[in-house]
Amino acid sequence: MFKKRFVRNTFSVMAAATVALTAVAPSAAAVTQPEPDTELNKENIKQPLSVKSAKKLKDGVRFDLGTHTATISIFAGDLAKVSLLQKGEKERPSRALAKKDWGTPSFKAIDTPLKYIIKTDELIIEVKKDTFGVKFMDKAGNVINEDYMKYGSGYENDKPFVFKKTQKDEAFYGFGEQAGLNLNQRGHEIGMWNTDAYAYNKDTKYLYTSIPFFMGLKNDKAYGILFDNTNRSYFNMAQESDDYYYFYANDGSLTYYFMNGPEISDVLDRYTDLTGKAEKPAAWSLGFHQSKWGYTPEEIVNVAKTYKEKNIPLDTMHFDIDYMDGYRVFTWNKEQDYLGALKQVKDMGLNAIAINDPAVKVDENNITYKEGTEKDYWAKNPDGTNFVGEVWPGDSVFPDFSKPEVRDWWAKKHNTLFDAGIDGIWNDMNEPAVFDGPYHTMPLDVEFGEGANKMKHTEYHNLYGHDEAEATYNAFKLYKDNQRPFVLTRDMYAGTQRYAALWTGDNVSNWEHLQMSIPMNANVGLSGVAFVGNDIGGFAQRPTAELFARWIQVGALLPFARDHYDSDAKSEVKVGQEPWQYGQQVEDISRKYIELRYQLLPYLYNAFVKASENGAPVQQPLVYQFQDDENTYDISDQFMFGDNLMAAPVVEEGQTSRQVYLPKGENWVDYWTGKEYKGGQTITRQADLETMPLFVKKNTITPMREVQQQTDEKPLTNLVLDTYVDREATYTFTEDDGATYDYKDGEFNETIFTVKKKLGKIEFKQEKTVEGYEDSKLASYTLKLNGAAAPRSVKGGSMKYAAAKSLADMNEEAGTYFYDKNTKKLYVHIPVDEDQKVTIK
Repeated sequence: MFKKRFVRNTFSVMAAATVALTAVAPSAAAVTQPEPDTELNKENIKQPLSVKSAKKLKDGVRFDLGTHTATISIFAGDLAKVSLLQKGEKERPSRALAKKDWGTPSFKAIDTPLKYIIKTDELIIEVKKDTFGVKFMDKAGNVINEDYMKYGSGYENDKPFVFKKTQKDEAFYGFGEQAGLNLNQRGHEIGMWNTDAYAYNKDTKYLYTSIPFFMGLKNDKAYGILFDNTNRSYFNMAQESDDYYYFYANDGSLTYYFMNGPEISDVLDRYTDLTGKAEKPAAWSLGFHQSKWGYTPEEIVNVAKTYKEKNIPLDTMHFDIDYMDGYRVFTWNKEQDYLGALKQVKDMGLNAIAINDPAVKVDENNITYKEGTEKDYWAKNPDGTNFVGEVWPGDSVFPDFSKPEVRDWWAKKHNTLFDAGIDGIWNDMNEPAVFDGPYHTMPLDVEFGEGANKMKHTEYHNLYGHDEAEATYNAFKLYKDNQRPFVLTRDMYAGTQRYAALWTGDNVSNWEHLQMSIPMNANVGLSGVAFVGNDIGGFAQRPTAELFARWIQVGALLPFARDHYDSDAKSEVKVGQEPWQYGQQVEDISRKYIELRYQLLPYLYNAFVKASENGAPVQQPLVYQFQDDENTYDISDQFMFGDNLMAAPVVEEGQTSRQVYLPKGENWVDYWTGKEYKGGQTITRQADLETMPLFVKKNTITPMREVQQQTDEKPLTNLVLDTYVDREATYTFTEDDGATYDYKDGEFNETIFTVKKKLGKIEFKQEKTVEGYEDSKLASYTLKLNGAAAPRSVKGGSMKYAAAKSLADMNEEAGTYFYDKNTKKLYVHIPVDEDQKVTIK
């Protein structure tokens, strides 16, 4: 977060502080941004490189290009690495990669007079000899991606660059966290340089994260490219010409990874194989979170109590920087009783997350400063002195997280927080933000590492938050053995998803930000980060009642759901941002949608299970599932919540109806009314303030449960299988303890549910494929069949199920059913150990 400080040198920081004080929506010029872009001068691109000779290696082929060496390394049949280095240059090991030992698949290398051909079981890679260029084709010889040979690839004044051919209908996704209202990034210029862009807007180029990965989608087929360069980088996605796109960096080496789909899901699965899958989260972290910069200890307790009193589900309270002693990290405020507030929050059964910043106050009485100084752990000026910059505590030093020993030390420091009862850590200000530094960060010549690993800030900047996230993640391994970590970060590089969840920084309480959050989260999800969310209601300024109501409807279906807002000192409107602050109607709307989230927790948790297995986003753009439907390619105001549910939020002020596109190839059911629609059409849906249009994909099963006030209030004893079927629906349900890593030792259950409708009957069966979770309390299922006819009989094998007089009566005893003729819903209460088909006629 950016909070007002007196700054000495930088105009852009002063402008941002002024904006914060006046609480006026900032212009693009007022938002903190880095120094002007370094342009790629095409006129300086030298004579293209050509292949002098080639040598087959164990894992690929090396090409002698005279002054440079190019290597194409085969990682998998659909994954290749392209690197182009100056002769004799050694490539720095990548922080982005999680998997480094791939076991090279078999491939063929064919040398011809004009080109060199590499064949795997899935790719054909052609290297042009007279002018070095790379073409990727599928195994049938169809071109997937190729260099644009007018400029090709190479270096322009030490700037590595690659030009690629494109066609007019090719779409581009990913790039991590990007501003703007479009999902498809074609026609945009994108920059990667982690920036503390307080109160950014749709035109802001540089935000908090740098994930230099994107997907191309053309001819209904997808591929992905990771440009693994940590320097400030740029992506011109056909903004100059419909014939080409290009990417480049200010410095560093030319290294990129190419992965083929053809499905978007295939690309994302392979990308997260390369950079790491997000782990299964702690179940409590999927509940609702409440936070504010500036809560007093008394307010933290009272807010938590009010959630309880008003029966609005809540799992976690966040402690912002006020809990610290003079903003010194790893300390507790000695003048205000935040420790007492923490104890009361924990006594209510809630969880607690504490913010942490990398800046360490220069103070000889500060134990963290003393230890780090004695060990020489700080980032350095070029002359070898410690770099000192101003942040919340005043003059501060910054850990050199590039060193493993510093990351280990930082991890050990977390005992101060964990011993007090903190459950999760929230890393802020880790761009790193420096109030009196040039462009709100460190000078570019600040140094990190030593010896062969020494690098300047210009190279390390985008990795700083990544390495801090790793250190924080490792703190849980030290002090919370076998407990799943929860780390929340504002800054990322490719691969950070294996350590932390992301929130999208200091957004603003206006309609533009609500609109922008949907494509932003979608592209973050398509960049391998499934656990993402935005500050519900907006961080800077305050929302109107209408805006908050619409935002909480969206927020309840975010992967990470937190209401977080800025200090009262920086807002013209001095009002809280909790759900009850806007009158009874908005309070009721908030309760309704937060309760829906808690009902959907089994479904949400299983969406995260899928993310841990194949990298699937939880909040999905429609194109993720429906890439064969070109109408979905740039829908930026709808999203899939998991595989089954499609939300079409209202994101414009005063709007009480909206158009909704229903992707083709499926039938869709209105969640609120039960009305069914054929896919491939646009409908108009009325949407009063209480209603966010929500649709269910037909032939799906969505696991749900009863509403709880917090995730661990009650054990899961009955699983509701909310089913919409006219042919066949299946669902694989995973259950474990939601807290530990015991599932890695096989302590989980996996059950495949199947519901078939045929020849006037419906059949339900379950297949228990894994039975390793002995502590499961699950005793029964409620099969909820929507749009059903009244049954003549319900049998489990040969045993007849009895008709109950009411839903409440049915819930009391398994082996019964209830039909609601008004809603046309059939409920069947099935014992968990039912090993026969349940047949409904």
